[in-house]
Amino acid sequence: MDKSKTIQVHIINAFVENDKGGNPAGMVLNADKLSYKNKLEIAKKVGLSETAFVSESKTEDFKLDFFTPNKQIAHCGHATVATFSYLKQIGILKNDCTSKETIDGKRKICMMGEVAFMEQLAPKYIDVSSKEHLILKSLGLQKNDLIHNAPIKLVNTGNSFMLIPVKNEVILKNLIPDLNLISEISQEFDLIGYYVFSTKTENPKRDATARMFGPYYGILEEAGTGMAAGPLACYLFDILKLKKERYNIQQGKYMNIPSPSVIIVDLVIKNEKIKSVMAGGSGLVKTKLNIKINS
Repeated sequence: MDKSKTIQVHIINAFVENDKGGNPAGMVLNADKLSYKNKLEIAKKVGLSETAFVSESKTEDFKLDFFTPNKQIAHCGHATVATFSYLKQIGILKNDCTSKETIDGKRKICMMGEVAFMEQLAPKYIDVSSKEHLILKSLGLQKNDLIHNAPIKLVNTGNSFMLIPVKNEVILKNLIPDLNLISEISQEFDLIGYYVFSTKTENPKRDATARMFGPYYGILEEAGTGMAAGPLACYLFDILKLKKERYNIQQGKYMNIPSPSVIIVDLVIKNEKIKSVMAGGSGLVKTKLNIKINS
């Protein structure tokens, strides 16, 4: 007797610019009856960096669970943006102020049309200078490739990322990531991954351009990472003293198959201190998949 069942997965690109590029996420509606094992199996078969599973919440408007191909994570920016942008497009989302429940608590979601902004926490910074030589080695970098007086920092606004500032886009483009070493360092510091960036961009409307490597979570490189762009905006504000309340972060430009994305990050500032972060963008449905799993 065949005990398998078929699950429909929407593939939605988040952080698209003019309906192009972006970072694809899987999204499953009505996931209440799916087990942890089911969700992990689906995420593996979808094969994208993250898949979001939407179910009912007793405390918030929606419950979202996020899975990479090899494990569950607390938050995912692009999958959140993809999900809420799509819910708005199909009329399920009635209000511009909504919320999500995750395994790490609740977060506010704000809509501006079909652009979804998700709340992140005030930043926490951790000194990693003792490991600087290993971090540089893991990217094929030298100390003089970094922006002067801009330290490598671990920054957390809900997830932890290693923020690595390089002088220009040429250095960013020509990185030689040692994914095994990045994975080891990510495991040691409980990172989602590295966020390597430059503030020197060809487009004057972009405050920084970045690359994200998350091999510890099965993400070799990602086209748009909202949970990393939030920490980057905080770094630009607090460390590089680029005092703004809105930042436009580009990502995905230097992937093997380029998929440029734009992540908008708004900082909530009070008395010159960051109180919270809202990162967002637009979602575009690309296709649907039918995934067969063991029930």
